[in-house]
Order: sequence, then C-alpha cells, then structure tokens
Amino acid sequence: MQCTSCKNGVLVPTQLEDQFPARRCTRCGGNWIYLYDYLRWLDQGGATSAQEGSYQVEAQETEQAMLCPKTGSLMLKYRISKDSSHLLDLSAEVSGIWLDKGEWDLLKSEGLATRLNAIFTEPWQKNIRSQTTRDVMQALYKEKFGVDGYEKIKAIRTWLSTSPNKAHLIAYLLAEDPYSTHG
Repeated sequence: MQCTSCKNGVLVPTQLEDQFPARRCTRCGGNWIYLYDYLRWLDQGGATSAQEGSYQVEAQETEQAMLCPKTGSLMLKYRISKDSSHLLDLSAEVSGIWLDKGEWDLLKSEGLATRLNAIFTEPWQKNIRSQTTRDVMQALYKEKFGVDGYEKIKAIRTWLSTSPNKAHLIAYLLAEDPYSTHG
C-alpha cells in the first residue's frame, strides 16, 4: 500500500508494540493500524507494555484531508483531547487508523493508548466540544467582567443557585427599582 500521508512512501509491516501489528511508511514514519489488531493487542494484555506516562513527545500532524490507503475513501478526523491540536484519522469503512509519526508516543504520554477506540465515539468528541466551549466562554467572561469581577459573579451565581428564595432574589436584582410597587 502507498502512504496516505506523504504519498511517496510504501507501508511496510512493523509492530507498534509487542504483538501489535502495523504498517509503517518508509518515508514519513506514519503508521497504519487496524482497530481489530489494536483490540486484540489490548485483550492480550498489551496495554501494560504501552508504558503510559508523561514525557515530551514531538508528533507530526497532517493538516490536509486524508484518503484511506486501502479503499481510497475520505477518512474522518477526530480530536484526541481539548488540550491537544492533534487529530487522528479514521477510515470507518475498514476500521483503519492513520497515526502520523510520533502520534502513538503522544497517545501513550497522554494516557490514551489504552483508550484509542473511545476517541472515535460521539460521547468522547461531544465532551471535547463541551469542554472547549466552556473554556471559550470563561475567557470571554473574564475579559468582559475582569478576573475579580468574574470570580465574584461566579460566587453570587453559586449562592443564588442554592438559595430557597432564588426567584425572589433574581427579581430583586433585575427590578429597576426594587422598592417601588411598579417594579
């Protein structure tokens, strides 16, 4: 098979880990793996050989759309986490995964080597989108209110949410003149 990333290399048999077959590009060093090989490796206890931990990893990222080296169909990109810009490419037709050079080590360093299949699920991706949206909104609020103002308003919001008089407190705050009978 030709490399889906650099288009010039050839995918040759290799192993990402003991008993975990892959095909590595002879030119760019990317890896083509099948989900069933990954799951078999996990079932055989391969996760213990993954040596997850925190260390610095340089991983390449393919920006352009990728085609499945097996079928030629367009592969889908999936984020691995909200804090990483790296995307994994999946060919849903053959359950094949393209890992750019260094991405397997990145997954291990992020503690994700034993959760690779979960990355491609809707709940995982939805959680990343929710976390990203929350971070964006927090940054906007801090900019709008200032850091101190944002911390104060968060405390008030927490206090209001637990108050038995929540509706009355909010009405009081929103009333132009809370001491008038006209609101």
